[in-house]
Amino acid sequence: MFFKNIFRSTSFGLRTWSSFSSVKQGSSALPVFKQAQYKGNQAFPSQQVRQYARAVIKKQEFPSQLQDLSPSMLKLEFASVPLAQSVDSVVKKLLTLEFANHGEKLRMKEEELIAKVRRDENDRTSTEVKVAILTARIRNFQEHLHKHPKDKANKRWMLMSIDRRKKQLKFLRRTRYDAFEKVCQELNITYSFPPEYYRRVTRRWLAKKAFCNKVFKEVQKQKAEQKAKQRAPAAKEEQTTSSAGSTEAKETSV
Repeated sequence: MFFKNIFRSTSFGLRTWSSFSSVKQGSSALPVFKQAQYKGNQAFPSQQVRQYARAVIKKQEFPSQLQDLSPSMLKLEFASVPLAQSVDSVVKKLLTLEFANHGEKLRMKEEELIAKVRRDENDRTSTEVKVAILTARIRNFQEHLHKHPKDKANKRWMLMSIDRRKKQLKFLRRTRYDAFEKVCQELNITYSFPPEYYRRVTRRWLAKKAFCNKVFKEVQKQKAEQKAKQRAPAAKEEQTTSSAGSTEAKETSV
């Protein structure tokens, strides 16, 4: 064990000594980029391009529905306050949408869409108003998913809102078609009908369908036989009553 430790220490010393001696002797151990010397505006030599780097693909910008909101507009809670119009310019600027967060801007957008389709000034519960609110939220979800496509919870909320809006539009189309057309035109909504029922035709499904049809026909046949048996005694009674009545009529005539 003692000789083994001595051998390790001597080998380590020889390695360090060889590295220092190579540095002192010359440029044989130096890397290539330290040997080269460039003077003035001399251009660096071109290196071969390596093909492992991929080009960055930029995503297309998704148009935001909040772009048409003017930053000089007052917030929703200060728009109806008359004192907000006469305050100092600095204070008024703090009350505008320029310093508003995303939620306040979204509420302002909802109010704009509601104003387009509502029935009167105090309408807050009609189907048209509900469709306008859901439309603003769906577009907000779409904008968020374009930036963060892996947000599964946001995608789930968006699909739930789309289903709710479809139900509202279906009800509005069935009850008030003129209001349905106005909502689709004002909110720029394209209503698409649900697809027809479609099922992939397989051999197993065809065999199952043929068996079900065969069973259905047999059941109908048995039901018809049972009904015929039930009607048979009633028909016999009618025949007997009719024959008795005819004999009585003949006797009276005689």
